[in-house]
Amino acid sequence: MKQKLLIMLLIITSGSFLHAQDYFPESKGVKSTNHNYTAFTNAKIYITPTHIIESGTLLIKDGKVVSAGEQITLPKNTVIINAENKTIYPSFIDVFSDFGVSKPKREGGRGRSAQYDATRDGFYWNDHIMPETDAVEVFKYDNKKAKELLEAGFGVVNTHLQDGIARGTGVLVTLNENGTNAERILNDRSAQYFSFTKSVAKSQSYPTSLMGATALLRQLYYDADWYAKGNITVTDRSLEALNNNKGLKQIFEAGSKSNVIRADKIGDAFGIQYAILGGGNEYEMVSAIKGTNAQLILPLNFPDAYDVSDPFSETFISLSDMRHWNQAPANPKILAENGIIFSFTLKDLKKTKDFKDKLLEAIAYGLPKTKALEALTTIPAQILGQSDKIGALQKGMEANFIITSGDFFDKETIVYENWVQGKKNLIKPTNSSDIRGEYTITTQSKEFKLSIKGTADDPKATIKQDSTTLASKFKFENNWLNMSFTDNASETYRFSTLIPSQTDAFNGKVITSNGDQNFSAKLTNAFVAKEEKDKSSEPTEIVPITYPNIGYGNLELPKQETILFKNATVWTSEDAGILNNTDVLVKDGKIAKIGKDLAAGKAKIIDATGKHLTAGIIDEHSHIAALSINESGHNSSAEVKMEDIVDPDDISIYYALGGGVTSLQLLHGSANPIGGQSAILKLKWGETAENMIYDNSPKFIKFALGENVKQSNWGSTNRFPQTRMGVEQVFINYFQRAKEYGEKKKSGAPYRHDEEMETLLQILNGERFISCHSYVQSEINMLMKVAEQFDFKVNTFTHILEGYKVADKMAEHGVGAATFSDWWAYKFEVNDAIPYNAAIMQQQGVTVAINSDDQEMIRRLNQEAGKTVKYGGMTELEAWKMVTINPAKLLHLDDRVGSIKKGKDADLVLWDSHPMSIYAKAEKTLIEGAVYFDIEKDKQQRERIKKERAQLVDLMLQEKSKGKTTQRPTGKRKEEMTCESL
Repeated sequence: MKQKLLIMLLIITSGSFLHAQDYFPESKGVKSTNHNYTAFTNAKIYITPTHIIESGTLLIKDGKVVSAGEQITLPKNTVIINAENKTIYPSFIDVFSDFGVSKPKREGGRGRSAQYDATRDGFYWNDHIMPETDAVEVFKYDNKKAKELLEAGFGVVNTHLQDGIARGTGVLVTLNENGTNAERILNDRSAQYFSFTKSVAKSQSYPTSLMGATALLRQLYYDADWYAKGNITVTDRSLEALNNNKGLKQIFEAGSKSNVIRADKIGDAFGIQYAILGGGNEYEMVSAIKGTNAQLILPLNFPDAYDVSDPFSETFISLSDMRHWNQAPANPKILAENGIIFSFTLKDLKKTKDFKDKLLEAIAYGLPKTKALEALTTIPAQILGQSDKIGALQKGMEANFIITSGDFFDKETIVYENWVQGKKNLIKPTNSSDIRGEYTITTQSKEFKLSIKGTADDPKATIKQDSTTLASKFKFENNWLNMSFTDNASETYRFSTLIPSQTDAFNGKVITSNGDQNFSAKLTNAFVAKEEKDKSSEPTEIVPITYPNIGYGNLELPKQETILFKNATVWTSEDAGILNNTDVLVKDGKIAKIGKDLAAGKAKIIDATGKHLTAGIIDEHSHIAALSINESGHNSSAEVKMEDIVDPDDISIYYALGGGVTSLQLLHGSANPIGGQSAILKLKWGETAENMIYDNSPKFIKFALGENVKQSNWGSTNRFPQTRMGVEQVFINYFQRAKEYGEKKKSGAPYRHDEEMETLLQILNGERFISCHSYVQSEINMLMKVAEQFDFKVNTFTHILEGYKVADKMAEHGVGAATFSDWWAYKFEVNDAIPYNAAIMQQQGVTVAINSDDQEMIRRLNQEAGKTVKYGGMTELEAWKMVTINPAKLLHLDDRVGSIKKGKDADLVLWDSHPMSIYAKAEKTLIEGAVYFDIEKDKQQRERIKKERAQLVDLMLQEKSKGKTTQRPTGKRKEEMTCESL
């Protein structure tokens, strides 16, 4: 035993390299390890993307780089490999891989009833939170996939289980085919991973939405902090793991430009800087992406052109999808120009072998080669905190490198070898002979024409008999030529011959259907290299990016203007009433002056003679501009925020502006008694979601009553409540818990921060207001009584089609109403609805607004207001207030918007005629003095869209003519969101 230890000590102190398991006993013979040096001489070497040696030596030993430079003294025990005319690069790194880690299979169905509770004991309360997962425990080296990756130039992958919201840790692995996991695994806890996507292997219902996943992550971090402070007496293996992993690199799979912002926002709230997997459309909002300061991981899955050879098929494709095909390859270039740091990943590529074509496409679209190489080497190493080990060819680093025939970013360049941890992986043998040219092949009885083109190391051949091209197989490797073909008489020929050097002739035996024959091949035309431009890699002409990047987007974001409207009929929605032949001056985003014969100064003058100027319409109840509406996983989802899932690209925003709408409340749906927190938006078309949300926005939340919340029409039969009585108990229970939560906070005792309880406590404290989906008068009464029991008031009953039955009680309680003008009998609980509802409630002293709850009706709220003149005999001014100042009052925004009054925001609409006429058109819609809809500009945009579609169709037809892959046209239509949308 002492002798063995002495031998080991001598080996270690002599400087020889020991692999992780070299101390294991050898049971299969004499143990011997090669400790020679290997030198690659006369090569062009990329030590880093910016440190390049034109002709130098790379010296490696025991799987590590010893040195690289122009003048290197080689030790005696060095194997020398002449790499003259070859280029050496560091092998590539994929930060976001699932190599060797199988995704779990989707669980089978569980019938109609959803699963609301977790299935695991001793872990976090939500099954989709699995930070305790360690990819190394399930990792299995995949030889087939490794070969594909090696051929593409990759030497290291960072892999993890791509399943769940909190996914656990990854494992950093070299693609060392000849090694063991002890050698391959560089880091068994390389990073901690997250996403917005639930586990396919788990069936727990919550979260059912993007906003639910966002809220769950926030609560997870609060709980982890609470747990870390020792405030939980039981062991939670999930929270233990999350806290133990917080020192690792944190990587978030976002998958789209907007989700990049969402993920970063979560990180910012808890002092975490994620590296974020994007979706390839970050070019559409570069400024916001740059503001995250996040390192991005970019997929190269640029979409293929659509096959539009059938003219009818083009109608299925949205302009935004056409544009993304056209613009996506420029994404890396645009990010690089803006100083955004990114690496590349193979994720979502259909085939690994597509990698280089997609990469070259990005370069053709303007990505500098140096940036491309950084994105494959030094940046992924930096993201993983492994810059001292991988990603470059500096002393002491892993000997991971590829040997190529030249510039890797040239289409014809060949990867010969990929060395990983100092071990060679042969990708393509080198050929010393160049046999390209035109030959005449003669057998005993026939003559054929052989044409060999392509590159010297990857030649391609065709063979003809007379003028007929014959079916053939051809291979030239290690200077052996192998070929077979069938002639016009169906006779087969198979020959194989060694060609040791460049020659103008070769001969040998050929095996034919009629026995062996002699053959000879004579060079008739030598190959002459031509500088031919590869048209397949030429960049397609790029159409302009707009804000948002869809058909009616702005080429430039609207800016505030100083505007004077002259001689308008001004609907003030104030006590001043309707003013004839009146001027309104807009300056610095505000209404500066109202009067007659105002001086213009430097203002832009708009002649409004014969036209009507109103405040912008406000919709109290809307579901446009959202990516999801309901979080139905629990009977209370007070923790979720509609602000988290605002969709600024929704075309319904533009349509609403065309109908004179400038503000709206984006409400959660009616899946549960206690829904989610609202978002109040200004419809600033082209801005980011964050810039659409009102600054210092009043706080609202959606509650719901009736059929939906007790799931009469949702199919679930196991979630409480199932009756209207149960709905009342949900409210009482949650408010009682919130009250007790608030008392604990006030006491100064330690408490667990609960996002749900915090929201409900805001209601009790008068800091957040309820907008409640309602129909039946008994339930309306119920919620007012519950509110009074807990000493607060309901702010708004929305829908409230039986409001006329309890209008006096509503006025006494102090609650407002937002209702439909004339909807009734569309489901059982609205059978008693009448179109006089709004007028009756108004007459009883209730503040009443007309809302849309519909992406089509929002465009016609001016007409909906007019219906109250017919149904109830309201004056035109009072009717108009129902879509302007009244909803502003319900939303606690009447000091800022909703009427034309000096000092208020210049949210205005210029109509060509009476605003409540069915013929009226909004000519201009302004928000804070900037024109966001202009009817003349709209006409121009329609023409521009037609021309752009024609241009993109032509470009896609050109792609097909070049022989590029195309995809089948598919129609995509955004779901029309309603209260019941999931």
